[in-house]
Amino acid sequence: MAGNTRRTTAIAGAGLAVLLAGGGYWWLRGSAAPGLLRPDDAAVVARGQVVYAQQCAQCHGAALQGQPHWRARGPDGLLPAPPHDRSGHTWHHPGEVLFNITKYGVQRYAGADYRSSMPRYEGVLADEDIVAVLSYIKSTWPADVRRLHDQLEASQRKE
Repeated sequence: MAGNTRRTTAIAGAGLAVLLAGGGYWWLRGSAAPGLLRPDDAAVVARGQVVYAQQCAQCHGAALQGQPHWRARGPDGLLPAPPHDRSGHTWHHPGEVLFNITKYGVQRYAGADYRSSMPRYEGVLADEDIVAVLSYIKSTWPADVRRLHDQLEASQRKE
């Protein structure tokens, strides 16, 4: 009898884990916009705005304007923080790339030797908070830039 109870509990626990993992996947994928980001979900965007103010604004600016001369390396050899508005290059990258850069660092794409002042947020921010921040950023872009980003994401999914 106890064996059956343990087996039932283990099966139920495994089923719950699968449901939670699937639910987390669908939360991250979202349905409000193509791709990972959810700029049309007011709750996600509001959370992202708070996290952005706490974690990102000190370098990227409260108005997403970035640091001055962000395209030129400073005396330390590092690039200043770029803007996340229309004038920057953030919208040139699909949400998955932006997520990975934020979570794992620029080195994931630029190589292990690349030096950057951009911290990795793995272990600092939950995945949902990273998605929320990026969703907030995208929510501030003009409609034409958002459309271009949506098209970029759609083309990435086809590959």
